[in-house]
Amino acid sequence: MPATRQDLFARLAALGIETTTVEHEAVFTVAESARLERELPGGHSKNLFLKDKKGALFLVVALGHAHIDLKSLHRVLGCDRLSFGKPELLMEVLGVPPGSVTPFSLINDSGRRVTVILDADMMRHDTINFHPLENTASTNIKRDDLAAFIRACGHEPRVIAVATTTEQT
Repeated sequence: MPATRQDLFARLAALGIETTTVEHEAVFTVAESARLERELPGGHSKNLFLKDKKGALFLVVALGHAHIDLKSLHRVLGCDRLSFGKPELLMEVLGVPPGSVTPFSLINDSGRRVTVILDADMMRHDTINFHPLENTASTNIKRDDLAAFIRACGHEPRVIAVATTTEQT
């Protein structure tokens, strides 16, 4: 069984990580979440679950309005060509459906199959917003606490410049 939102919040509390969560209507795209950006402080994200041709898995986390060139990203990451992971694989590995992808879903990657990539521009924000395993809420977390949570899930995040922003954030 994948972790629930309550499991996530309990894990964050056990790690001494404070967050703030705001409930909202379900959002599935960056465009749908644009209104939230005006209401919530901090950086707003998009999260890409990717697979290379050899089967390596990546979670690429960047600012919502960042442009990520999937045709050249594999060269930056040092892997084979990338494509989006299928919904079934996403559910199997990270325990969330499309539209709810988040670094918090690493709580479900007990096999440590995913390489975590945090975009350098996003990591310049003091706080960042992510779905807490469900796309009906957004959780604000401090940048350093995000990294601590990812490490507590058994992953060492790589902070790399992988995106360009298309709008000021």
